[in-house]
Amino acid sequence: MAWNKLFAEMNWVVALGGMMAPFAMAAAHADTVVKIGFASPLSGPQAHYGKDNENAAKMAVDDVNAKGLVVGGQKIKFELVSEDDQADPRIGTQAAQRLVDAGVKAVIGHFNSGVSIPASRLYSDVGIPQLSVATNPAYTQQGYKTAFRLVGSDSQIGGALGQFAVKMMKAKSIVAIDDRTAYGQGIADEFVKAVAANGGKVTRREFTTDKATDFTAILTSLKAVNPDVVFYGGADAQAAPMVKQMKRLGLKAKLMGGDMLNTPTFIQLAGADAAGHYSAVAGGVLSARPAGKEFERRYKARFHQDVVLLGPQFYDGVMLVAAAMKQAGSVEPAKYLPKLAAIRYSGVTADFAFAPNGNLLKAPVTLSTVKNNAWAVETVVR
Repeated sequence: MAWNKLFAEMNWVVALGGMMAPFAMAAAHADTVVKIGFASPLSGPQAHYGKDNENAAKMAVDDVNAKGLVVGGQKIKFELVSEDDQADPRIGTQAAQRLVDAGVKAVIGHFNSGVSIPASRLYSDVGIPQLSVATNPAYTQQGYKTAFRLVGSDSQIGGALGQFAVKMMKAKSIVAIDDRTAYGQGIADEFVKAVAANGGKVTRREFTTDKATDFTAILTSLKAVNPDVVFYGGADAQAAPMVKQMKRLGLKAKLMGGDMLNTPTFIQLAGADAAGHYSAVAGGVLSARPAGKEFERRYKARFHQDVVLLGPQFYDGVMLVAAAMKQAGSVEPAKYLPKLAAIRYSGVTADFAFAPNGNLLKAPVTLSTVKNNAWAVETVVR
């Protein structure tokens, strides 16, 4: 009986081993899941920017997974971990900490300079690369080796707008208004510097908030200086009512602003009053690049809307991380970070290469104006 019991038990173990073998083989060949962090405003008045960014990041993750990414001999599957930072620095740092706690291997974001700058310290402390569209120069002036800028800086954008206002528009009376955010104040500061450098003068500097929609008091006070150009450092949701109020008050000045004005939302909100106003975007013309044109087509087919603004840069951010991991043969930030810093990559939006401080090299700036109810390119500054 004892021998029969022993043989029965041995047969059961062998049978169990046979049953487990396929599971063990499947586990050995399973994809390694790598979490990629994403952060942008997904609620509130700037949600249209954030959703655009998230859509593009999802496209990139799906493309990487569909193509099949092999890193160090192991097949990798990206998983996007999204956080809503609400364009708020306090909430943004909380979102950044959640991404760190989730174990992400990279962060694509944030969208706003005022959020990206404080969040960048958290990512630097744990060595996680952050690829952001923050334009305030301070983002890459902190000395963090983990911070990479996917677009040009306010120095380039504000510089291009300031030069255009003085040299091309021949503006004599120029006013600057900003919303006191890191983005708005930063780009306005650079615009003011560029106006002076090109022989012009900003006669008035005014301030508002990123929540304001009534600018009657400020604009009424500007009638005395009869401005040719009103520069606004802020978002489309404020710029649109501003141009409508300018028209109502009889101000004939042209409004100028940075990339956050260059959206369909500005035109939709401003209506006919959007015509003739200017913006500058840190980047070239997307449709001028074959990969950019194809991205636009695919994006519209999938999401049934046009690209809003900087979504394509978020797509490129994911792809840059994948390329650096592949080159390094590792998904660990400490291993692939040097490859990211030295990368040469032809993306949807640009030919990427970074300066030692993380700034994008050879970043073009596209100036546009509203014509026929759409943004039309005036010139590209390189």
